[in-house]
Amino acid sequence: MTDTLTFPEQGIALLQVKRPEVRNALDWQAMHAFAACVEQAQAMTTLQALVVTGSEKAFIAGGDVKVLAAYPRIEDGARLSSLMSQALSQLEALACPTIAAMNGPARGGGTEIALACDLRVMDRQADFGFVQVKMGLTPGWGAGQRLLRLVGYGRAFEWLATGKILSAQEAYDCGLANRITPPGEALETALELADTIASYPIDTIRAIKRLLRGGLSLQASMAASIEQAEFPPLWAANEHLQAVERFLNRKNQE
Repeated sequence: MTDTLTFPEQGIALLQVKRPEVRNALDWQAMHAFAACVEQAQAMTTLQALVVTGSEKAFIAGGDVKVLAAYPRIEDGARLSSLMSQALSQLEALACPTIAAMNGPARGGGTEIALACDLRVMDRQADFGFVQVKMGLTPGWGAGQRLLRLVGYGRAFEWLATGKILSAQEAYDCGLANRITPPGEALETALELADTIASYPIDTIRAIKRLLRGGLSLQASMAASIEQAEFPPLWAANEHLQAVERFLNRKNQE
């Protein structure tokens, strides 16, 4: 299985990535399934909240390197960036609130998915791994601009340029996480938060989201297009291809 959309509570949807054997890393099929789930949520005019999570002990480990290594061209990088950039833009633009239930570590693209949500609930043992630079890449799905808006230029630059991994407490202290839970309780807490939000008038909650997102998104579309254009050449560059080879060799030796 890859990604599923279920309805644990009335008016609340759960988008769960189910590839625990690879820490919920996304291959092409999983990316398309993720995008399809977001489209399905968008079509639900009465949806009051969407919770995004991973399965077992990981949130989402970004792209599945073993699969994506077979697609090294600039055109492949453009396809990858376009597919998930559009999916996350659509996720961000949903009328209902979205909550990332970070049940475990997030790496690379997983941090991008979490940042595209309105709120983030983190297991105490979860973390944010902005590790794209270690693979010779920038964020390719919009996280650069989202991180910039959330924590400011200095922090965003340092974290992306050093491959920073933030603990749950560090993420909470800088405002990336809304809540920290005991181990194993991130999803339950996120659903409780969704239920609380859903108890208020749907039109009021949607208006709150529109007015806040409106303040964040001024001129953001232009910045996002620059970020998306930077990714494909780096995807096909030798530095990234060599990093992929090192990654795969390390995995094969484990």
